[in-house]
Amino acid sequence: MTTTSALTHLLKPMPPLEADTSIADVADRLLTPECKAFLSLPVVDGAGRPLGLISRYTLQDIFMMRFGRDLHGRKPVGEVMNAAPLVVSLETSLEEAAHTVTSQLHYPITEEFILVDAQGCYRGLGTVLDLLKAMEQRIAQRNAVLRKTLVDLKESQAQLVQSEKMASLGQMVAGVAHELNTPLGYVKNNVQLLRELKQPLLQLADTHGTLLDCLHAPDCDEARLSAALGEAIEAREQAAPELLKEDLQQLFGDTLYGLEQIGELVVGLKNFARLDRAMSEDIDLNDCVRSALVIARNNIKDKAEVISQLGDLPRIPCAPSQINQVLLNLFNNAAQAMEGFGRILVKTWADDGAVLISVQDSGKGMPPEVLAKIFDPFFTTKPVGQGTGLGLSISFKIIQDHGGSIRVASEPGRGTRFLIRLPRPQAPHLQESA
Repeated sequence: MTTTSALTHLLKPMPPLEADTSIADVADRLLTPECKAFLSLPVVDGAGRPLGLISRYTLQDIFMMRFGRDLHGRKPVGEVMNAAPLVVSLETSLEEAAHTVTSQLHYPITEEFILVDAQGCYRGLGTVLDLLKAMEQRIAQRNAVLRKTLVDLKESQAQLVQSEKMASLGQMVAGVAHELNTPLGYVKNNVQLLRELKQPLLQLADTHGTLLDCLHAPDCDEARLSAALGEAIEAREQAAPELLKEDLQQLFGDTLYGLEQIGELVVGLKNFARLDRAMSEDIDLNDCVRSALVIARNNIKDKAEVISQLGDLPRIPCAPSQINQVLLNLFNNAAQAMEGFGRILVKTWADDGAVLISVQDSGKGMPPEVLAKIFDPFFTTKPVGQGTGLGLSISFKIIQDHGGSIRVASEPGRGTRFLIRLPRPQAPHLQESA
């Protein structure tokens, strides 16, 4: 609906009066069926431009006076009309018309206003009530659109957050897969080598079995015994068990070490995801730090040395999988900030009111204009396609939802430090006093 059609819908055609029409004629006209629905009649000049409005209340006051009709009935309506009526152009918008009318209302409230065309000529009357109803409908329509937009925005936000989680999960899985491939690789090589080394041993066992069978056989002659003995001696020389013993010990040791590494990664991944744990429980944040470092090890190992200074921490209630997500994001960001091989310092400690985690890197740092936007959604300094700009924004929200805070300090060329503060639960006597 356009601006003009919106106001045209409010238009009520009413033949106007001329300024020299007598008051008595106006009163008679107000009694006609076509005018009964109106409280006012428009007055225009010869060119059709509005001069004012004459209301029933004004005529009632005149005729209620003693001999009012006889004294004033012949006077022109122009002498008693409201010469400053509300005038609205059909060209204005519904909002502008509502603002114009409501800003000019005065007591007693004039219920009608004059509608004019672009040339200022009278076209009809409108009522304040109809205008306000139309405005109310417009606001209701816009509120409905805003509500739908808000729902769509929340759905889009949820999808973006899920996309960021899936991107982080993909990076994590890729890192864990790479970490698993290394021990799996030499475990596989050792097994293949053991399979090759077993053949001479099996051949030696077969020749020894043939020799024993020959020794116990009554019909075994000297030639057959000599041949079986020669095969056993040759098989022993090929197997060389005295040399193989040390090799087998080394192979079994390496294989067990690789399997232990795989087991450590599996346990670390399980602890990181906390799939078998409650959504919120009392945990030691040092466990979260260790789990996140295990998962991030592939991304960090070629870029930085990790120095851990983990203090004794009280257990605090939190969602461990969410805290792990925050720490993994900080560790990966610290590794990506390195221009050469650097250092990442991870510290934990506690004070009377909170548990604190510090992640400090020796990377390239950030200028103030970047630092000011670091937690803004979709802000990223990475090339297109390499980051969504939601990692730190989600991390900020997670820490905020835990009642904590996350701060950052950085300087170009000197690195960056993130400080996470999570509140400790109050002692019972403090809770009672509070």
